[in-house]
Amino acid sequence: MKNLISAIAVLASMAATSASAKDVADMNDLEYAHIAYTADNIDIRYAHLALALSSNPEIHKFANTMIRDHTAVNEAALGLLAQLGASAQDNAFSQTLNENAEGIIDDLSKLRGAEFDAAYAANELAYHQAVNDLVENTMIPNIDNEEVRALFKQGLEIFKVHEEHAEMVVKALQ
Repeated sequence: MKNLISAIAVLASMAATSASAKDVADMNDLEYAHIAYTADNIDIRYAHLALALSSNPEIHKFANTMIRDHTAVNEAALGLLAQLGASAQDNAFSQTLNENAEGIIDDLSKLRGAEFDAAYAANELAYHQAVNDLVENTMIPNIDNEEVRALFKQGLEIFKVHEEHAEMVVKALQ
């Protein structure tokens, strides 16, 4: 069980850092928008899986928070892109995130009960740590458009709270 949780956490971390920081730093704002939108959608998928497979009220509370907040940030991002007359640009990093998420979802789908809850919470913690680090230290410093940068900073504040919440859930399940 602990090995599975560790493996999922490592996979989540790797999903967010599979391209080098330099590769991501060299991307443009529209590629960043696609990465962020993809990462949000992945976390929404994880949350829907948690709602379907867990009976733990704390997991449900956390999953519902993920769905609500990630959906709101994605809607804000789409609104800003529309205002700017732009579209997010798919890229290899977004594609890698999606590919890795499929494996994580497959692994999580095989678990039930407390084993699922612990693995889901560990994955959420690792995922938020990795994505928050990438956004804070690689993307935000390299965003050109001030409105896009402001949206990323606002999202990061929300997702740091998610990281803290995930850490509390992990501890509570131990």
